Amino acid sequence: MTEQRRNIRIPVKMNLEVSDIFKQDNVKVSNINAPIKVTDICRDGIGFVTTSVLPIGFYFNSRLEFKNSNNAINCVVQIIRQSKSEDGLYHYGCTFTGMPAVFDYIFEEIEEEYRKAEAEANGTAAE
Repeated sequence: MTEQRRNIRIPVKMNLEVSDIFKQDNVKVSNINAPIKVTDICRDGIGFVTTSVLPIGFYFNSRLEFKNSNNAINCVVQIIRQSKSEDGLYHYGCTFTGMPAVFDYIFEEIEEEYRKAEAEANGTAAE
């Protein structure tokens, strides 16, 4: 996959359930019940996979809970990209909308943990 994010993409393992999606012009689709596996996250958004087909340009509410900290973010994400892999899964790219800057400290912690883990895996000191 071609890197399209401005910030560091951090692999994560999170699960979400999407039951409703909506568009700004009051279009709402309910009872989707799409199980989602979040694959990566950055300050700008998330990447995830699912077996469900979700429309580009739609939004959904999410609650992201991080295992390594007691932090959680309630946010709205917009689906901006979709591709289908050979295994039948749909890969999506989403951007956070209206994410308050107050959550930057959460991403700073996550990025720092990721850099340390990468440095340890590579046998180098973290900067």
